[in-house]
Amino acid sequence: MRVGVLMLPTDPWPESMARARRIEAMGYDHLWTYDHLSWRRYRGRPWYSALPWLTGMAGATERIRLGTMVASPNLRHPVTLAQDATTLDHVSKGRLILGVGAGGIGFDATVFGHEPLARAGLVARLTEFVELLSRLLTEDLVSYDGAYYTVVDACVQPAAVQVPRIPLAIAAGGKKALALTARHADSWITYGDTTSGDRSATGTTDAVRAQVHMLEDACVAIDRDPATIRRIYLTGNTDARPLASVSAFRDFVGRYREFGFTDVVFHHPRADDPVWNEPETILEEIATEVLPDLHSLSGTT
Repeated sequence: MRVGVLMLPTDPWPESMARARRIEAMGYDHLWTYDHLSWRRYRGRPWYSALPWLTGMAGATERIRLGTMVASPNLRHPVTLAQDATTLDHVSKGRLILGVGAGGIGFDATVFGHEPLARAGLVARLTEFVELLSRLLTEDLVSYDGAYYTVVDACVQPAAVQVPRIPLAIAAGGKKALALTARHADSWITYGDTTSGDRSATGTTDAVRAQVHMLEDACVAIDRDPATIRRIYLTGNTDARPLASVSAFRDFVGRYREFGFTDVVFHHPRADDPVWNEPETILEEIATEVLPDLHSLSGTT
């Protein structure tokens, strides 16, 4: 299993850069940031743009993979996102994971003066978004005429460093979005139930188990081996507290490994956050006491 850290793009750049270098030095596998204009309780505070922020991190680090958590049609157009992602893949020497999702109904969805889409519309738009992105990242010349996007002779050059394309990680929880994930994703991202509001550890486990079954069924329906899709669990959005201690993290990871998850991502602790405020020392404790065993099990170093 691989373990990643999500850093909010809200702190001064020297501080963020130093933190990223420390995370890489401790042996973590990937570094993520949210792709929003602002986010929940951080509205009104400094908030840097995800893709330039990750580009800076690419220059500040050498090994760790970098990802968006997640780019969405609320803010991004597939053509410009494909161009930006390809550029970032070159700057990072092939370390980008392009996380994408449907987008929510908050500030990002209304800042341009549009009414938020209903859930069915969000999934339909995401379907076009992903299909078009996948083509833009693999084909020389792309035209597209859909309900949400029209593209005429788009050309994204040069090709990305990673072959056959930049890995796509799709955030999905419902049946249709998981079917889209089965068709197009290299990785699947979830943090549990996004609809019922049940944030309990037991409710989240039950929701994720159901999502796993839906994803596997969708893969079988198109003759795809479910094992070819990495499974990424993002912690920190439910009542579970895997960073409470090393043993809590070890137990949490073990539970999700049983569901076939290959990656876990947690939010970097912040003393000023009402939720993610564990002592920062837990990062080094996990890196020292847990990461070597996890990397040994997955064959990574």
